[in-house]
Amino acid sequence: CCPEGVECSIEKALAVLDGKWTFLILRDLFEGTKRFGELRKSLHGISPKTLTERLKMLENNGILVRTAYATIPPAVEYTLTEKGESLRPIVKQMKLWGAQWG
Repeated sequence: CCPEGVECSIEKALAVLDGKWTFLILRDLFEGTKRFGELRKSLHGISPKTLTERLKMLENNGILVRTAYATIPPAVEYTLTEKGESLRPIVKQMKLWGAQWG
């Protein structure tokens, strides 16, 4: 794919989109802003620790923005950024491919 010592663009994309949970989180956020509890409920089998790690990784990569509200209990919402929204056609094509060939 790339000359030795040069990071491949596919590797860069896979570093951001690491693991099945990341795609499922994106799927949910394509529907709109979600709270932690809403994401956890829709992602059957994900541990709070794993969800937190994936959300933090997506935030660090500029895919989503985390907004915390000073309420009791604290409310935290997650929303895709423009960069995150740009993944929509990629995820859609993967969904179509999976439906046809999976």
